[in-house]
Formats: sequence, C-alpha cells, structure tokens
Amino acid sequence: MEVVNMRNYSGRNIYSHKPVVKMIVKLGDWAEITTNEIANFNDRLLSCFPGLGSHHCSPGYEGGFVQRLKEGTLVSHVTEHLALELQCILGYDVYFGKTRLIKEPDRYCILYEYIDESCALEVGNVAAEIVLALARNEAIAIDKVLKRLQQISFDSKLGPSTQAIYDEARRRHIPVRRLGRDSLLQLGYGKYMRFIEASLPGNTSSIAVDLAKNKQMVKDLLKENNIPVPCGGIVDSEDGAVVLAGQIGYPIVVKPWDANQGKGVTSNIKDENMLRKAYRLANSFAKRIIVEKYIRGKDYRILVVGNRVAAVAERTAPYVIGDGLHSISELVAEENKNPNRGIGHEKPLSRIFLDSVAKEFLARSGLDENAVLKAEEPVYLRENGNLSTGGSARDCTRDIHPINKELAIKAAKVIGLKVAGIDMVTENISEPLTLQNGAIIEVNAAPGLRMHLYPSKGEGRNVAADILDQMYPAGTMSSIPVISITGTNGKTTVARLIRHVLSFAGQEVGMTCSSGTYIGKECIAEGDNTGPLSAQSILYNRDVEVAVLETARGGIIRRGLGYDLADVGVITNISEDHLGMDGIDTLEDMAFVKSLVVEAIKPDGYAVLNADDGMTDHIIRKASCNKVLFSLHRDNILLERHIKQNSTAVVVEEGLIVIYQNKIRDEIVSINEIPITYKGKAICNIENSLAAVASLSAFGLAKNVIRLGLMSFTPDPIANEGRFNLFDMGSFRILLDYGHNYSAYKSVMQFINNMNAARLVGIIGVPGDRLDRTIFDIGQISGQAFSKLYIKEDGDLRGRSAGEVAGILYNGAVSGGADSGNMEIVLSETDALQAAINNALAGDLIVMFYEKFDKAYELIESYIKGQPQPISLLPKTDTCYIYQSIC
Repeated sequence: MEVVNMRNYSGRNIYSHKPVVKMIVKLGDWAEITTNEIANFNDRLLSCFPGLGSHHCSPGYEGGFVQRLKEGTLVSHVTEHLALELQCILGYDVYFGKTRLIKEPDRYCILYEYIDESCALEVGNVAAEIVLALARNEAIAIDKVLKRLQQISFDSKLGPSTQAIYDEARRRHIPVRRLGRDSLLQLGYGKYMRFIEASLPGNTSSIAVDLAKNKQMVKDLLKENNIPVPCGGIVDSEDGAVVLAGQIGYPIVVKPWDANQGKGVTSNIKDENMLRKAYRLANSFAKRIIVEKYIRGKDYRILVVGNRVAAVAERTAPYVIGDGLHSISELVAEENKNPNRGIGHEKPLSRIFLDSVAKEFLARSGLDENAVLKAEEPVYLRENGNLSTGGSARDCTRDIHPINKELAIKAAKVIGLKVAGIDMVTENISEPLTLQNGAIIEVNAAPGLRMHLYPSKGEGRNVAADILDQMYPAGTMSSIPVISITGTNGKTTVARLIRHVLSFAGQEVGMTCSSGTYIGKECIAEGDNTGPLSAQSILYNRDVEVAVLETARGGIIRRGLGYDLADVGVITNISEDHLGMDGIDTLEDMAFVKSLVVEAIKPDGYAVLNADDGMTDHIIRKASCNKVLFSLHRDNILLERHIKQNSTAVVVEEGLIVIYQNKIRDEIVSINEIPITYKGKAICNIENSLAAVASLSAFGLAKNVIRLGLMSFTPDPIANEGRFNLFDMGSFRILLDYGHNYSAYKSVMQFINNMNAARLVGIIGVPGDRLDRTIFDIGQISGQAFSKLYIKEDGDLRGRSAGEVAGILYNGAVSGGADSGNMEIVLSETDALQAAINNALAGDLIVMFYEKFDKAYELIESYIKGQPQPISLLPKTDTCYIYQSIC
C-alpha cells in the first residue's frame, strides 16, 4: 500500500463540514486481499488497538467495524478507522471517516476527521504503516509510535485557557482561528476582528500589561487607591534584603519583581538564614527582588472580567497524606497517577514535582523525600497553590463578600486591565478584607483559567463566556456580513454588481473575484482570486464592513471554503464546464460541489437560487436556511410554488424586475434602466441582475438603493472589466467577453444576434483542460454564428500540444457550417485580434473571447488613440451602452 497524496481541509468542504484529511492510496497487490484472508491480521489489530471494537462503521452499531473485519474488508478501510482510533488515543473526539474506490483497480480515497492540524497528516501515515506491517506480519514498535504522536500532540495543543475561549467562540459561531503555534487567537471577521492571547484580550494596553509585571509599582498604585497591600519594597542585594526585613519585621515574603507562576517565591520566612537562601533563589530569576510582609491566610484568586467578578477560587498548595508505609516520593508518584493530573496544562491538575524548591520546603520541617509519614498525616510540598506546580483549587465564587468584589474590580481598573487575576490573601473570603489582616498581593494581566474551569472541588465556571461577553458585549456583532457567489457563469458580474450597490450605499466592501481582490475601490491583489486564501485576505482585513466573495469550483474542491458560514449564498446556475476534472464528470457532480455554498449559510441567512436552472430543485433541499428564488419567467413552476409559500422571489414581469415578499409585489427597476442588460438585449445580464437584486434584498438593503445601484452600474472596463465590454472603433465595433464554456458562448451569441451588425466576426478559443467534446461543440456553434472566424489558443495550454485545441475548434466550426475560406488559425490571441482589426469592414462586430483582458484592451486603446479624430466617451446610445475610449 502506497500513500500517493495527502491533503487536509481545515474548513467546510465537500466531504464534511468538519476538518478532514483526504488521503489517496494505491493498494497494489492488497487490492485483491481482504482482512479475513490475512492470517492473524484481525486478532493482532484488535489486540494492539482494542478501541476499534467500539467503532460503528456502516452497520451502524457498536462493534460494526469488527463485523466488517470478520466479513472481510480492505486494508484501506482499516487505515481509515485506525487513523481515527489513533486520534482517539491522543484524546480527540473524532468520528467521521469514509473510504471509496476512485480509480480501478486499486486507487482509493480515504477521508478521516481531525481536530489537531499538527498531527492530522501524521496519523494517516502512521496508520498506513501499522496496517501494512500487521498485514505482512512484521514487527512494529507501536508504543514508540504512539509516544511520538503524543509528543507531537502535546507540543501543539492549546492550553486550557485558550482552548476554552476557542471552544466557546465556536459554540457562539464566532469565527475563530489559531495564529501560529502559541496561544494567540483571532476572533471575528473584518471590522469586528479581535485578538486574544490566552486570557489577554487584544484591547488591553501594553502599558497595563507591563505595569502588571512590575509588582512593586502595582502595590504602590493600589495603596494610593486605599486598597490593602503588604508593606515592603525592592532591593538589589542580599544585605539590602536583610536590612529591609528587619525594618518590616518577620515573617516576610521574598519574590522576583517580575516573575510569574510562583517562580522564585519563598513565603513565611522567619529568620535571616532563611532570608538569604530565599534571596539567592529569587535572584536566579531576577536582579531586583521584592521583600514584603508575609500575610497569613488562605490564597484566593479572583478573576475580574470587565466590571464584574467572574469567578473566585481558593488555591491549595500540593500535598500528600501519609499511610505509615510509603515515603513522600512514593506518595507523590502515586498521586501523579491521578488521571486528572498531567504534564503542564494538559489536564485539570498538573503533576507534582519534587524539585529543589519542594525539597527545600520539606527541609524546613526536617523532612526529605524519603521520609515516611504517619497514617493520615498531611505534608505540604510548597508554599504557594499555583496549579502549574501541582496545586489544587476549590471554587468559592458564591462565597466572596461584596466589599472584596469591589476591591478586586477596583484593583483591575487601577492597573487598566480588561481581564485580571487578583491574588488576595485573607482568612475568610466571605468576610470584608478591610476587617481582617488580609491584602491583595498581586495583579495578573493574563490569568490562567484552568482553576475556574476545572476546580478540584466545587462548580466549574464558564469564564471563557464571560471573557467573550466582555470582548463582544450583547448586541455587538462579531462578524461582518458575508455574501458568497458561485455558479458556472455570471458569478463575477454578480459579485461586482453586489459590491457596486453596497458601496453605493456607503459600505466599505471587500471583494474577491476572477480579476483580483479589492478593498473599497483599491485592488490589493490582481489575478484569479476566487479561492479560500483570497477570501481570508478580505475577511481578516479590519477595514472591511461587508465581504463579497466569488467562490469558484476549483477552490472548493482543492481547499474547501475560506469562511465558516455566509449570510447570503448565491448559485447563479449549473451548466457544463470543467467536467472531467477533479472527479467531476456530470452536472450532478458539479451541483454537489457548488451546493456547499448554500449548505454553509447561517440558519437565519439566505440561499439565492436560479429557479430556471435544472439543478435548483435538487440543490434547494440542501439549504437549511431561508430561500430566495429568481427567474426570468413568472410562470416558472418552482417560482410559483415558492411565492405561494409566502417566500421571497425576484422575477421579470412586463419588462420590470419585481420582488415578491409574503405575496406582496414591489416593482424595483425597469430592465431598460439597467445598463448591463443593454436595454434587455443581454439576457444573461438580466439573470445576473436578478441574482444581485435577490441577494441585496435578502441582505436587507432598501429597494430604492438597489434600484439606483443597478442603474449606475455600467458595462465598461472600469465597472465590469471583461464582461460584455463593447468598444466603438469608428466604422466597426469590438466586444470583449471572458466566455470560456458552452453556456457563455451561447449567451454572447444571443446578445450579438440583436446588435444589427453587418457582419459578425469571432475570435474564439477554449482553455485546454476542457473535454474534447466541449471544445468541439463550442467550435460548432461558433461556425453557425460567425461569418468570419479567427481561431486562437490560450497562452497556458493546460497540458495540450500547440495547435491541438485550435484543431478541434476548427473541425467543430466546419461541422457547424463555417466556410473554411472564412476561417484562420492565429494561435496568438493578440495577433488574432490585430488581424481582425486590420481586416475589419464597415459595420463589423468583432467578438473576442479572451484569455488576457489587459493585452486585448491595450491593443484596442492603441487603435483608438491612433485615429485622426479623437473619439470621445459616449456612455449611452439609443440602443446600448458603448465604451468608446479611455482617452
């Protein structure tokens, strides 16, 4: 079994709305052998991975996969299940998997869900290796393999604070992604985008964070605001610490001035000898050392979020209880077997370490790690209750006294923190601090949330929700509206038209389309930017208020969607194009791919569909949101049924675009007033206008704004580059269009047949990755439509030989009735256009289906500039809109 290719899909995709890995394998000789034919395979597999016994598989019940093994299945199918099981062993809840034959006799596609991207591909490779080794009866060090996977997983896992915020954002449908391999999350889209690192929101000032690190300055500021703090100061020498301790009076605390997680802290120091040791420990973490009065009491962490206390926990230092038999080190080892304890922050509790700090603390009581404690005798191993060093927490959020709440909130405000961990030491948190010998000893800018999420005792608190409430208060949006447009033809024009109307309404629109990526009026990246990466460049731009995304077939297949859920999803139509590519062989296959756009819509969003398209009745069932249908024909059965159901529809009636909402009819605009329809002669642009009106209406835009926007969108190279751009060259005209499939050619031909041209001249070409049949058919209808033909080829041959596509087009044109004497093969696109211009007759309409718009445009511009009489821009004639010059 050979792994041919692997690819992960991190967003919604055609295989699943969850992240998946697509793994292509070639089985070779194993394609003819099933698991029940491989000696001892099933027994060895289940012995090594007993968790496979609970997999349901196609039978649909626990143990279904084992049944399949006994009946006999292929090693590719086993690899799928093992890739899932390996992740379950790592602690991930994954379930979805699928294995399918994609090419006879032995090429299979394996799909499996993943959560952790860092090990997503690796578990597939490991699963394939293990399955193959078991099939060959070879030895394999499974423990070693699992340890390697566990290390990869551990190194990349989010900490509990960040993971809680990530999970809460997902629950709220707030777009969220991890940046890099640390604890930095990006939340929201566009103008509503926010950052948070662990529990530190991005809107917290860097000064507040730096201030929180300066423990002495924090104390000074709190004291100024009448908040109880321990007395003390900063020293930079051991002797200075001794002098200050004498002034304060023992017992005291020594700690680095900017350390965290209790590193280098020694409490309850009772004499000079202990002080000097403590100073040297603290000095190993920082040069400047805080010496302050030791406050007796319990250690409480108060989490302040915004202007409220979100949670309170009492922290307890790590300890063990003697049994009269085992040493302290043995008791620690036993406690570390607790399934709730793990390395670092991976579990609710951290493992206890008998390091130098713990040993020094034991020594104060005359103990060491080999001491055997009496039965039921407790011994603490540290002074502080930090969870990172093995401490535990008890939730006491309900116990805190209102005055203590006020003090904690005030402390956070004094420092300027949006989220703060306030460390308070007092005998009883339910009594006012002002009546006890207690104090606030620290203020933390990025407090850990684990003790509140998973306390050892008491109720866990969803503090991640409190933090997100602070970042996105009630009524605040977390995502800009997203309008996603797909289809075979018209999606670029629809995207541009929607963008134009929204901009007309005052929105800062980010748009991706086949000609580039745009923020407002600025093109920030040229090219065919219809994939997920281009979409993300819009979604994660702070200037954007609305995202309009052309979403093409190729990007969906290769990488899935670049967004999570859209507000409006549009499918303009489904027709033959790109068939025979990427496993898409039929219109049903194409509809399946493009329907992802209407599947991935918010529940209260809208799917905009073409009622005149044959695939819509199939696609509409996949949309679980509101639906808006559009049609050229009021008597369309699907549309009529939709209107009767009080749903929204957009249709042409007596030359008007009309919206039906709850059976109420509103006239929007006359077809003749929409420039891109050329007074109704360009049927495809009437359809595109309908799709745009339906989308904008679903978006909630006022109808008069929609009308004015449509009336001001012109079919020129500025507003709608390369789509039905008509140039008056004086005695003849040129039409440039990006038509590159059969339906697009038909639409252009419908238009030009109404243009009253003396002669129709075609410059035709088709991308080389289309089927021979498709290329031939385009040649055939071109032979029927044009009096004169120039056959050219794209610069990118897409795997074809030079002249191959032109030859197929030529034969198709001849079969369509074209006169070979009126056809020329000119492979260069610009040379073909130049030849057509040079040989143009008065009244000609030259139609060029281009590959590179800029080169053709430059040639037209140079011709216009070379005319003896400058031709002015005439945006409107009696019959149509013509872009005559850019001079």
